[in-house]
Amino acid sequence: MKFLTGLVLAAAAAEAHYTFPRLVVNGVAEEKDWSVTRRTKNDQSKSGIENPSSGDIRCYSSTTAAGIATVPAGSTVHYISTQQINHPGPTQYYLAKVPAGQSAKSWDGSGAVWFKIATAMPEVDKNKQLVWPAQNTYRTMNATIPSSTPNGEYLLRVEQIALHMASQANKAQFYLSCSQIQITGGGNGVPGPLVSLPGAYRSNDPGIQVNIYSIAPDSYRPPGPAVWQG
Repeated sequence: MKFLTGLVLAAAAAEAHYTFPRLVVNGVAEEKDWSVTRRTKNDQSKSGIENPSSGDIRCYSSTTAAGIATVPAGSTVHYISTQQINHPGPTQYYLAKVPAGQSAKSWDGSGAVWFKIATAMPEVDKNKQLVWPAQNTYRTMNATIPSSTPNGEYLLRVEQIALHMASQANKAQFYLSCSQIQITGGGNGVPGPLVSLPGAYRSNDPGIQVNIYSIAPDSYRPPGPAVWQG
């Protein structure tokens, strides 16, 4: 009986969590799960990362993907979620340009190479609770690849930070994926500021350790660098 109860609780926990296995570019999804998106370590468990200093905070990947998606600059992107994104918290997108002579199929994204291209701010619902774009749906919010992004291969990173337990240290949960992409038709922009992952976040950052049920609606600020808009 205890064994069955444990299985039920584990299943319920998994249903409350999610992964982002499929990138969608201008409404067209990658051919199948994990074909250009790197398979994450939580593919089965669906559990999030609680330590933002962990190396997993970069891409949480257990393996690289076989393909590279072509993404024209200016494209709209989002990810399909395996479960409903029911935990409150912001979604953010980052890019990192693959160094010359290397490939998005193998590069690990190390160093101060990541720049943020999108973040989400909350609104207040009828119950006076903070809600974020695309919360309680099966997809992440949209982001736009800045039109002046230089051409080349990149890692595209999405994260959704679940803040329902974040009033305690190391209880925010990070759900994320990285996709291998080739940006075309771009410009001569100079992306920045550039940050390292891990390195950009600390567990006590006000956008990570926060009681979202007691703050003013307009006071929440997502962690990490400013958004580069191109």
